[in-house]
Amino acid sequence: MLGLLPAFPLDRATFKRALPGYIATALMILVTVLWTFWSVGEMYYEGWWGPWHVKLAYLIPGTVCLLLTLLALAWPLIGGSLIILIGAAFTAWWWRPRLEDGIDVGQLLALFPVSAILVIIGVLFLFEARHRRRRREAGWAPPESWLRRNTRYIFAVGAPLIVFLGWSAYWLPIVLTRQDDGIRTERLIVGNGVTLVWAPEGPGWNWKQPWGGYPSWNRLALWGVPPAGLEDKPGYDDGYATLDDMAATGLCRYLSENGSRLMEEPQDIWRMPTVVEIMSSLTRGGENAGCVYTGTVGVAIVGRAGCERTPEKETPLWAPDAAPIYYWAADQFDESRAYYVSYNGAFNAQPKSWGNPRHSYRCVREP
Repeated sequence: MLGLLPAFPLDRATFKRALPGYIATALMILVTVLWTFWSVGEMYYEGWWGPWHVKLAYLIPGTVCLLLTLLALAWPLIGGSLIILIGAAFTAWWWRPRLEDGIDVGQLLALFPVSAILVIIGVLFLFEARHRRRRREAGWAPPESWLRRNTRYIFAVGAPLIVFLGWSAYWLPIVLTRQDDGIRTERLIVGNGVTLVWAPEGPGWNWKQPWGGYPSWNRLALWGVPPAGLEDKPGYDDGYATLDDMAATGLCRYLSENGSRLMEEPQDIWRMPTVVEIMSSLTRGGENAGCVYTGTVGVAIVGRAGCERTPEKETPLWAPDAAPIYYWAADQFDESRAYYVSYNGAFNAQPKSWGNPRHSYRCVREP
């Protein structure tokens, strides 16, 4: 830590002038570590599929924070100003939808370390810039020792690097040993008390849309409402589909017997699986993960099944080389939100109108 100290006697006045820089450096390193932890974890959990540019895109937040840290350490006036601008813009973007949803004080405080704190850090770096200017005017010279001159940079790079290496040591053995037999046809999966046939790749499984994502729960439930398709339906502009809609006009109901195409009339062969059915069919290492959900659907909005072993994104239930890590379930939490299940046994509820490249679905039928 010697490099964090000035090269001349640290009197009270000097310490007060240097303190904002110390605090800014420590906080910026902390923010970088937090975003690196998130970036690396999400890359392995959510982004480990497809080409490398898909995986590496998840490292952007942590990398940006690291570059901002190094810039501010070298040129605190420029770096601090840029951190303030980015922090303010990011906070406005990050908080706006949450404020509109009626976020509480506790949630705001939880978001503070990764958003608004950047503005405060940027201001502290501006104080550091003024301190350095006065220090130079007083005849200060940098330490001769390379270690003392660069200690802040060592900590700035070393801390997130340790997080990256530690997280990678945990995740790589998991993602590199995922089971993938390459089969994307319909599969009979004998689960934990559940035996179902799961749809083949096509309109009944991972049916990717032209915009790059997968249908929302709403669009799946309203498929058969004239005109049949995933387009917006008259009369549902501001509303949500219901469980009765999913049962009556859901996409799975129109799936052909072999699951290869959608028919004009209901076939009543396939359906959407429930939360319990998805959880009971999760696997690890090619064997059932022994997951059991003993709660009551509609009571808990988020939770995790109790599993004998942590399930993984692998065949026969998942396609490891595809983007989805969540499957919509037939169950709903309330009028506006439906459940989805992650490959690791976690479940949550999202607005029924929600849809993105990570949320998919898979129809099922009885053997």
